[in-house]
Amino acid sequence: MSELELTVSRTIAASREKVFNAWLSPETLAKFMRPPGTTGDDARVTTDPVKGGRFSIVMKTPEKEIPHAGTYLEIDPHSRLAFTWESPHSLDDSVVTIDFAEPQPGMTEITLKQVKFRSEQARNGHVEGWNAILGNFARGLA
Repeated sequence: MSELELTVSRTIAASREKVFNAWLSPETLAKFMRPPGTTGDDARVTTDPVKGGRFSIVMKTPEKEIPHAGTYLEIDPHSRLAFTWESPHSLDDSVVTIDFAEPQPGMTEITLKQVKFRSEQARNGHVEGWNAILGNFARGLA
């Protein structure tokens, strides 16, 4: 199952710099890192946005809290982020890579790839989750 991977993408009506910086901001992540279909309380987020720094995101649903954490592997300003992704449904050495492209001024195309899941069901859940999160970014940054 460790060979399972996903790719999702979204174009956001905001500058590449703004979108990139939002991925490193605890305040922004707290608003946008929500499981599909949830609203209400912001996530609890801490970040140390340097290579080797750690982050923690505790997403909230009405029934429970879902902890996520990771280590920043690559921070290439306004172009790429890569980090480990520790969640209840991915393997401990799962990695997320986000590429930021600017197809035209004021627009950012995000391509998010994640590798290594416990099962196809876990991967499919992450596809749904990342699509919801990218949608939150698109609505919140536009």
